Amino acid sequence: MEGLRTPMLVLRKADVEKILGGREKEHIELVRETYSLHDKGATAVPHSIFLRFPDQPANRIIGLPSYRGGENPAAGLKWISSFPANIHSGIARASAVMVLNSLRTGHPEALLEASLISAARTAASAALAADILTEGHRPDGVSLIGCGVINLEILRYLTAAIDTLGAVTVHDTSRARAEEFARRCRQLLPDAEVTLADSIEDALAAQRLVSFATNAGEPHVDLTAAEPGTVVLHISLRDIDPLSVNGAHNIVDDADHVCRERTSLHLTEQITGGRAFIDASIGQLINGTVRFTPDPDKVIVYSPFGLGVLDLALAVDVHATARESGIGVEVTDFLS
Repeated sequence: MEGLRTPMLVLRKADVEKILGGREKEHIELVRETYSLHDKGATAVPHSIFLRFPDQPANRIIGLPSYRGGENPAAGLKWISSFPANIHSGIARASAVMVLNSLRTGHPEALLEASLISAARTAASAALAADILTEGHRPDGVSLIGCGVINLEILRYLTAAIDTLGAVTVHDTSRARAEEFARRCRQLLPDAEVTLADSIEDALAAQRLVSFATNAGEPHVDLTAAEPGTVVLHISLRDIDPLSVNGAHNIVDDADHVCRERTSLHLTEQITGGRAFIDASIGQLINGTVRFTPDPDKVIVYSPFGLGVLDLALAVDVHATARESGIGVEVTDFLS
């Protein structure tokens, strides 16, 4: 039995950051491969568990268990919290850990700080979708609605996937946060023209590629300001009103996952009585199992729930790199 035991490896945020840095294109391809496996039925992704608090309706903790098959099978769980009021205290809204389990014994073999992994897989998924959905008509700029960690990471990954972005428009409910975010965008893309939009409508109209990454709990905007053919990365899932969703082309990562928990698509399903408004999943587009020919007069909305198997894929890669490089803290008596 001794030969089956693997020391528990603990990877801190600095360890994960060191391993993730500068590998955006690799992560996008890893996400592409994972979506392909998911479409082929080679994953197990149970519905996420939402832990909510009766006296704190804005806060939640989500558990995302997953299994990935294929050539490098793995299993694990991400446990991620969202406490929006944290930002008023100068600390991050989200925090997360990831546990990886051995498929030989079921024992936990790694514990990773996962907020960076979560941000990276979210951004890689957004960039991959933008790459696929704008093929043949590349945008020359992007509007970022919601000036937080996720949209900054999305911008970083977009520049790795699309080399035509020369303009960035930003909007946030806080003007001060938008100004600080614009400064960071200029650091990331020093040659780009970065401007602030006074309203969501102005941001929607400014660019043909738009990313929503907000804390919205209920739909609050329609898409009438967006030019036909605009690709909207609906990362936060609860921004766009159901009528606009129903009138757009809709690409998802997994319809069963995204049509839950009062997302804009869940509300659209309730109103329309079905999911006919969903055109395809991103995995189907990758594998070519569904033909998608967009109407040039419609906006295309990409709404990814954020499958735990994506976190798993990146966590496995980080874990393997850490083992090879001697990074992290080994706990030999974790299960003793």
